[in-house]
Amino acid sequence: MIFPEFVYKNMFSALQEAEKAFEDNEVPVGAVVVYQNKIIGRGYNQTERLKDPTAHAEMIAITSAANYLSDWRLNECDIYITAEPCIMCTGALLLSRIKTIYFGAYEPKFGACGSLHNLIETGNYNHQPKVYSGIYENESRALLEEFFRRKRNPKS
Repeated sequence: MIFPEFVYKNMFSALQEAEKAFEDNEVPVGAVVVYQNKIIGRGYNQTERLKDPTAHAEMIAITSAANYLSDWRLNECDIYITAEPCIMCTGALLLSRIKTIYFGAYEPKFGACGSLHNLIETGNYNHQPKVYSGIYENESRALLEEFFRRKRNPKS
């Protein structure tokens, strides 16, 4: 699927956030929240730095966006994430009423938007964001694979 240019631009910003995580020796996932064509929330994984299992890129970006808008409802916002969100982050996206979720690579071990689980399409919630995957999928996956390769083989 070919997306409008702004989708790639915003996902590229999420990739830049993921690179920050990579440089900090965190699982390289990045996210940005966009409102009216402006990034209002940024985040990258910081679970090790903050010693907080909830410090995922999405959670940090959602909190930042909510603070920017002074509202927990992000129903006019889109989120761009380099990897498929986990159950916790998908739950937060549902609760925040995010309009659209764009993500890069599928996450077969923890993903909750199509690979392991699909919380969005169950029809059990009063809000159902649109979900699009595969934007900069190869770049997102390559960053994750390189991170875990280095973890397994620290001397290489």
